[in-house]
Amino acid sequence: MAREYPRGTVDAAPSPLGDDVLAALDFAGLVVDVTAAARAEHGRDWWPVSLLDVAAGRVPAWPGAVVIPRDEADIEAALSVAARFCIPVTAQGGRSSVVGGAQPSPGAIALDLTGLDEIGPVDSTSGLVDVGAGVFGPDLEAALAPLGLTVGHFPQSYKFSTVGGWLASRGAGQYSNRYGTAADLVRGLRVTLANGRSMSVGARSPRASLGPDLTQLFVGSEGTLGIITRATLLARERPLYEERRAYHVSNFLEGLEVCRRILRRGASPAVLRLYDELEAARHFDLTHPVLLVLDEGDETLTRATMSVVSAETSSLDLLDVALVERWLAHRNDVSSLAELWGRGVVVDTIEVAAPWSELATLCETILGGLRALTGTVMASVHQSHAYGDGACLYFTFAGVGDDPLAYYRAAWDRVMPLAMARGAMSHHHGVGRNRARFVREALGASYSILEAIKGELDPLGILNPGVLGLGGDPW
Repeated sequence: MAREYPRGTVDAAPSPLGDDVLAALDFAGLVVDVTAAARAEHGRDWWPVSLLDVAAGRVPAWPGAVVIPRDEADIEAALSVAARFCIPVTAQGGRSSVVGGAQPSPGAIALDLTGLDEIGPVDSTSGLVDVGAGVFGPDLEAALAPLGLTVGHFPQSYKFSTVGGWLASRGAGQYSNRYGTAADLVRGLRVTLANGRSMSVGARSPRASLGPDLTQLFVGSEGTLGIITRATLLARERPLYEERRAYHVSNFLEGLEVCRRILRRGASPAVLRLYDELEAARHFDLTHPVLLVLDEGDETLTRATMSVVSAETSSLDLLDVALVERWLAHRNDVSSLAELWGRGVVVDTIEVAAPWSELATLCETILGGLRALTGTVMASVHQSHAYGDGACLYFTFAGVGDDPLAYYRAAWDRVMPLAMARGAMSHHHGVGRNRARFVREALGASYSILEAIKGELDPLGILNPGVLGLGGDPW
């Protein structure tokens, strides 16, 4: 995890689950851990606000028990017990959510899915791999490498996140321009519902005209509609060729226009990252915005993509390509986050996606809103994921104040209405608990449909209440 509890600081809290509940879990043959150490670790995720609790040895939300299923049957049994006693359940993998999506309700069952770590079978001819929800990114890639395959999903949390988490949060990896997001990679799921019933959704075929795609009902549902236990993912040939470029950009908005022209021409380099001057200074010791480009794959196609990049960046000055290597070496490093929070500096990121026509205004509006907020000491932006019709802007802010949580909440309360006014919402971090209070307004009239689906699939409201704006009190 981003930071461990200091030794000896966590005071054990007795499990609120009654002896009858624990006896039922034991009778079902489940692996159950009610020790203080296990419950404390499973009582938080990577949501930055939990860093203050961790540093002080406080547990944000004590689960009643940690259940560690070994297979789908164990999950069915655990949910059946939970439904019988009406106990909340939060599915967890690497607990790498940065918005509180994997933080359980007090007294809940924390369902640790990391034991669902089977990989295979693999259909190398079609490029399909069946994988358990608890498989971590490096393990999946290590298993596919000897077959010459890759899923290509590399989020910043790559080493600490699981396949189930990727899908539950509708995540995106840093090479998503080339390989697609988690929603693009999935072909089918095994899901266990709140009543303990398991089913398959989706198909192994590349496309099916069989009504609404029920797979996508659960992708992005953050464990509130059902628990993903297994997935069939698309795997591609491992790349044999790569090109890298780095460019000097005079200002961020000019860089956005360059990125737009590249994508609108149909080129989609695996990495197309644009940093404003503040982030360029922080990450690369530069005094001006910088555009990094990397593409990989078949040599002919990669050369074609990079030729489009060259044409659209002809007015820009080339920089040392070692800047790309520098980004690659540090792209997953989040070690400074806990250190800054420990020193009383509030730091977080807010990522939103919008059409190209809205990005310039969105950028200026959100940066202006953050910088005008009392306590803000820094606000910056980079563009991280791009599409033919728009892109993701990734804002970083830092602030100080007598009440860190009050400033943190004020920053989010300032940014999200500005984003939603332009049709922008979360790009890949999901909703969790942090964004839950904004979901009803963001979805408008369609929110009632989401509520109806929740009521049908989880009538007792036991699956991750409070997340996605469904059940429970939002943060």
